[in-house]
Amino acid sequence: MTEVEVAVVGAGAAGLWAAAVCARAGSGVRIFEKTARTGTKILASGGTRCNLTTTLGGREAAELFRQSGARFLRPAFAALSPERVRERFAAMGVPTVEAPLAKIFPASDRARDVRDALEREARAAGAEIELDAPVVRVERGGRWRLVFQDGRSVTCRSALLCPGGQSYPRTGTTGDGYRWLRELDLPVVDPVPALVPLSSPAPWVHELTGIAWQEGEVRLALDGKIVAKRRRPVLFTHRGVSGPGAMDVSVHVAQAGAATLHLDLYPGLSRDALRARLIESARAKGSPRLARVLPGEVPRRLAEAIGQQVGLKEPNPRMMDVPKDARHRLIETLKGLAVPVDGTLGYDKAEVTAGGLALDTVDPRTMEVRGCPGLFVFGELLDLDGPIGGLNFQAAFACGELAGRAAAEQ
Repeated sequence: MTEVEVAVVGAGAAGLWAAAVCARAGSGVRIFEKTARTGTKILASGGTRCNLTTTLGGREAAELFRQSGARFLRPAFAALSPERVRERFAAMGVPTVEAPLAKIFPASDRARDVRDALEREARAAGAEIELDAPVVRVERGGRWRLVFQDGRSVTCRSALLCPGGQSYPRTGTTGDGYRWLRELDLPVVDPVPALVPLSSPAPWVHELTGIAWQEGEVRLALDGKIVAKRRRPVLFTHRGVSGPGAMDVSVHVAQAGAATLHLDLYPGLSRDALRARLIESARAKGSPRLARVLPGEVPRRLAEAIGQQVGLKEPNPRMMDVPKDARHRLIETLKGLAVPVDGTLGYDKAEVTAGGLALDTVDPRTMEVRGCPGLFVFGELLDLDGPIGGLNFQAAFACGELAGRAAAEQ
């Protein structure tokens, strides 16, 4: 049986960051990674560009993790703000640049540079990395014990568990950590895919494949009640709806099943402003057709789909031919195009996993599990998920910072 001071399970963003912090403080650290390389999910993120954090301030960023997540993350984001993450990467030789929608990317646009910097930093701090080392069980005792697939075991005074969730299972994240937590009798909120495209049963939605709408606001309704909204782009696909707007609210669909997505195509325009525009166009000489009247560059297929949902006799009519009652329905549709959804595309297409270890089980100042001295849980194993935009990497780094510090202090 091998003994180590601090064992980190998972060489992803959270594990590599925590290992570097802990080793730099003087602890003996060994990282155990299930797969043949570190940071596989980092390499695949952001279309291989890696949106590694956000331009938002720490408090503002934390508020995007739903109510329980926002409260839990405040100490972590205070200890390691998005600005500090950028500074750390710059010091590691990875300068960053800002992008629309509050995103931060490496200046090189290469996710590999992010992964390489994290691995290089961990090794330089003194952490050892063991690849192809799948853990199958975590046992408690006087010291924590990790049991591996090949039958060997390792004991440690501090075990840092951050093996990832279940999203992108082809990268090796197959939900093993949730089983370990349940075997330790710890409360686990059932995991579901999050930041995942939505499926729709409506043929008219599928016919809009490839059309993106940049300026809309998505509102998700369950049983007639709005449970989430997000002002981000959406993309119609042959399966349903994707893009940040839809994916940011997808966790609610994964948890509840069928829902309705209401797309406000013009959140910056009031109903009265739209009504005035439509009335003016109906009176104009030649009376232009609907697709030319709507603000912005509206694809003809989208304009026709709107007309069909309104119940217009002609999908793209001249505005003089639209009666008053239909004009009212048209305005309501433009301010809330109803897209039925019946599920998500599952873990294979999900960027993160929602659910995991209940947050009230973990000390938010250290990531140590209450009642389990020396056991630290963070990353996707926590019941913690944020929207697209570098927020989940930011949480991984910040929680890893606290875990690394606390493990070193033990």
